[in-house]
Amino acid sequence: QMCDKFTVCENSMEVLVRNNLNLPKVTEEDGLTFTFLSFQDKCLRKISSGLYTFQTYLEYIQETFTSEKQNIESLCYSTEHLARTIRQMVINPNEVVIPDSATQKSLRAKLRSDKTWIEKITTHLILRDFTSFMEKTVRAVRYLKNTRSFSV
Repeated sequence: QMCDKFTVCENSMEVLVRNNLNLPKVTEEDGLTFTFLSFQDKCLRKISSGLYTFQTYLEYIQETFTSEKQNIESLCYSTEHLARTIRQMVINPNEVVIPDSATQKSLRAKLRSDKTWIEKITTHLILRDFTSFMEKTVRAVRYLKNTRSFSV
């Protein structure tokens, strides 16, 4: 929809130039290989922290991508629920990093300061990276569900 509506696509030069958002990512270093239990816990902490961080970005999208407001509201709610659920799976849930209100407020202000055309690119980048993050999250949770005795 972003490509059709705003002509913002992967091959757009502006997308590559603008990507300084520092969005959460999950990598093999975060325990995605699941070789040891400690890496599994590290991965779960990273996923939960990333989902909590994405909340602020998704709220920004909710404000700017008004034609999909209901879908984005649902996405925000589901993301928060998943972050809480995965946090409960962590051996020590207090180790999950949750952005404080000052950090969230600062990020919101930074995102809102962008011009309209950059707003569209920012929305695209957030949704693209969120999709990638969620793909890795799904793989991690499926693996853990099959190797540990818990349900999601």
